[in-house]
Amino acid sequence: MTAPVLPAPPPSWSGRLRWTLTDGLTLVGREVGRIRQEPGELVAALIFPAIMVVLFGYVFGSAISVPGGGNYREYLMPGLFAMVTFTSTMAVTMRVATDASRGVMDRFRSMPMARSAVPFGQTGADILSGVLAMVIMAAAGLLVGWRAHRGIVPTAEAFLLLALMRYALGWAGCYLGLMVRNEQTADQLIPLVFPVTMVSNSFVPTGGMPAALQAIADWNPVSALTAACRQLFGNPGAPAGDPAWPVAHPVLASVLWSVALLAVFMPLSVRTYQRRGR
Repeated sequence: MTAPVLPAPPPSWSGRLRWTLTDGLTLVGREVGRIRQEPGELVAALIFPAIMVVLFGYVFGSAISVPGGGNYREYLMPGLFAMVTFTSTMAVTMRVATDASRGVMDRFRSMPMARSAVPFGQTGADILSGVLAMVIMAAAGLLVGWRAHRGIVPTAEAFLLLALMRYALGWAGCYLGLMVRNEQTADQLIPLVFPVTMVSNSFVPTGGMPAALQAIADWNPVSALTAACRQLFGNPGAPAGDPAWPVAHPVLASVLWSVALLAVFMPLSVRTYQRRGR
């Protein structure tokens, strides 16, 4: 029995792009259909942000003072948005590692589809669930007193920045899932994300940290994204004194971090997916 002969990719760049987008959107639909069949995963992913709002808002809120004054829950919400954005990396890692360990990736490689469509579909599906998570978190924040004070345009810019970072991190998660190729190993990696989100300005000001830890926190992309959201939402927590460059220019720093992650992990993910089939 001979192996099937797969069609050659379109010769033009635009044709290959359309091919990738078409197949990628098909795989996004596959992920959405899988979530409908396993709603418990989606429910857990949506409840987690709301629990974080209530837990951190009321537990930490009574013990932490906001630099310059202000409501702690308004200070907290941008940090929670950033934390959920970064922890979403492991959800993509788990899905990709599960597909790889169960042979789903091998089946995709045997089909006449664009090679880059598989990671594109995984990251695209994560954006859809990310939008739902942000809506749930924003609603929970509004209930506990959080507000965006600078108007519709800056608020939309903040959410677009969160979506951009989440998409970039999705590619990092896709690459990691392709590398581990085992859902048990991927599950063991999940706790490693939390130190990254905690050593930042998400929940507490960095001014009280030891000098070395403060330097790490100020250059942490989580801190840049958090500071950018505080700036765009008009929430308290503006950096004092002479802050590090990413915290002083958080919107630009967040965009640069996102572009750098995409530039590194998009080609790495596609190349790793192709090599795993050889």
